[in-house]
Amino acid sequence: MAGGFFVIGGATLVSVVLAAVGAAIPGDALTAYGGAAALGYLLGSIPFGLLLTRLSGLGDIRSIGSGNIGATNVLRTGHKGLAALTLLLDALKGTAAVLIGYRIGAAYGYAVDGAVIAGFAAFIGHIFPVWLGFKGGKGVATYIGVIGGLAWPGALIFCGVWLAAAYATRYSSASALAASVATPVALLALGHIIEAILALAMSALLLWKHSANIQRLLRGEEPKIGAKA
Repeated sequence: MAGGFFVIGGATLVSVVLAAVGAAIPGDALTAYGGAAALGYLLGSIPFGLLLTRLSGLGDIRSIGSGNIGATNVLRTGHKGLAALTLLLDALKGTAAVLIGYRIGAAYGYAVDGAVIAGFAAFIGHIFPVWLGFKGGKGVATYIGVIGGLAWPGALIFCGVWLAAAYATRYSSASALAASVATPVALLALGHIIEAILALAMSALLLWKHSANIQRLLRGEEPKIGAKA
């Protein structure tokens, strides 16, 4: 009886929440937001690092190095070109999500909203892809692509900080952490308020995804850029 009570109560609560959302947001906005989010997530969830390494006969990238599907781990296979292609495609899927989300949103009068929602959904799709049991990459390249599609100066700042930190430390993770902290601040200073808020949300998730790297950095055990698996 108690279990049934909680199920009925939970269902009622969900119904109330959905009714409230439906009343607060017009139907066309829900369609635009839902379409942008779904498309963005699907694009973001394409695991290019895994697909490319398998097609190249390198096996499952998740069994190599850090087990991550991103470009840094692909680089640990010794294939620089493959790592560069992974980086490019992971970034482009973020940019593509923003551009397509903009078009979807524009059809209903919510162009900017559609772009932002699709971009964030692509980032979520990359780090939590349904096809891989929600265990994806850390989101650095997709972060760059999303910000590049929304406010290109932010992407340049991210890349500039990353390159400077990488030159100084030779740690990809430390470079990503520095860039993810600097980018929201820089976007806010440049007047890109919505983009700064989005970047802040993505930075928080990126920092969380790098928690193991942070621990290894503190212990002096983090592998440097280019170190083979």
